[in-house]
Amino acid sequence: MDEQLNEKQSFAIIEQMISRAKNNFSESGTLFLVWGFVILICSMVHFSSGYFFNYEKGQYVWTLTWLGSIFQIFYLRRQNKFKKVKTWSDEIIKYLWIIFFVCIALLVFILIWQKAYFSINPAILVMYGMPTFFTGILLKFRPLVIGGISCWLLALGCTFTPWYFQILYIGAAGITAWIIPGIYLRKKYLKEKAIHGR
Repeated sequence: MDEQLNEKQSFAIIEQMISRAKNNFSESGTLFLVWGFVILICSMVHFSSGYFFNYEKGQYVWTLTWLGSIFQIFYLRRQNKFKKVKTWSDEIIKYLWIIFFVCIALLVFILIWQKAYFSINPAILVMYGMPTFFTGILLKFRPLVIGGISCWLLALGCTFTPWYFQILYIGAAGITAWIIPGIYLRKKYLKEKAIHGR
């Protein structure tokens, strides 16, 4: 009887921790929206400048991602000051996204070094899908799971698409993997804020 009670208590504690991590992680949807719009804007500017204006240096718009990274660092530091409890899920998600950023930086560097330019965008989309999907599964948040799957489908489609049009697939991933989940989280956050008067 005690063993059954302990098992039930253990599952209840795990569920509570996941729920708490979900609330912490999805606090306002801010980072999802920031990254989603940064990626969407960069991809549209890069594509438009080259395709319509034949401007070869449009790729430098991606340096805006460094501003996104700086914003994220300061935003997370500020959030951590107000966070009272850290769960194992918080730690897993944090290190998962750190691993993602390190791997994607290394992968892009390697592909550029090997002059495998046609493979860069599909590889980026495959990488985007992994932490997005896993985070969605861990937190039981369907929009992220769908976003992760959409990244993989876009990577597949990207493989059979001329290089310049591949850039549009990156923008589409920004919408499906980050902007849509971010909007959902933002609405949920504002609703909870209105109910609790915070």
